[in-house]
Amino acid sequence: MTNIILSGCNGKMGQVITRLCQEDEAINIVCGVDINTEKKSDYPVYSSYNDIKEKADVIIDFSHPSNLNPSMEYAIRTNTAIIVATTGLSKEQIDYVKASGEKIPVFYSANMSLGINLIISLVKKAVAILEDNFDIEIIEKHHNQKIDAPSGTAIMIADAIKEEMKEEAEYVYDRHSVREKRKKKEIGISAVRGGTIVGEHQVLFAGNDEQIEFKHTATSKEVFAVGAIKAAKFLCGKGEGLYNMSDLME
Repeated sequence: MTNIILSGCNGKMGQVITRLCQEDEAINIVCGVDINTEKKSDYPVYSSYNDIKEKADVIIDFSHPSNLNPSMEYAIRTNTAIIVATTGLSKEQIDYVKASGEKIPVFYSANMSLGINLIISLVKKAVAILEDNFDIEIIEKHHNQKIDAPSGTAIMIADAIKEEMKEEAEYVYDRHSVREKRKKKEIGISAVRGGTIVGEHQVLFAGNDEQIEFKHTATSKEVFAVGAIKAAKFLCGKGEGLYNMSDLME
């Protein structure tokens, strides 16, 4: 049995994770943390980590960037493994997450979907073959309530591609203000916001007379919750270190 503390338990993602955990006998939510302390399930909900009485194996943090420090400080103080699944973290916050892996088990991914991480592994293989003769563009689409752009997942894909390229690549987010031909080592990143799109990411390799596309579409938040629960089971009992979806999928 993997016992978890669910940060952001009363949010949309938190409620999806709660439902899936209720259907899984191998995982148990011992308590939740949320600014909204309404009790929506059978576990207690606290507004502060300082009030937690229960002991857990893993924290799943699907809350808000402003809650990162309290979550991580509690995890380090109690030597509890933590999954950071919150999007929209700043560079400084991401560095903090990575550095914390030197003290406790930390699982970090900008996207918890198994499918999107499979796409990334396939795209990395494609770069090795196609880099010299194809231009690479990333197009991401999300609902009209999403604040950050481009998405953390789009940047995660771009970073994975950049790591595989033989020469240093440049990210280009907006072309309207520059009237010049596309440079060979650019990675174009475009964001679309509209309606209720849960999440769509496309990687386009455009060559002479042919195009190759890798595309992932999420139709519900459940795909992210499933990944987070798998990550919690994976992280339980692990030693200190920084883990990600690549470790989970090996």
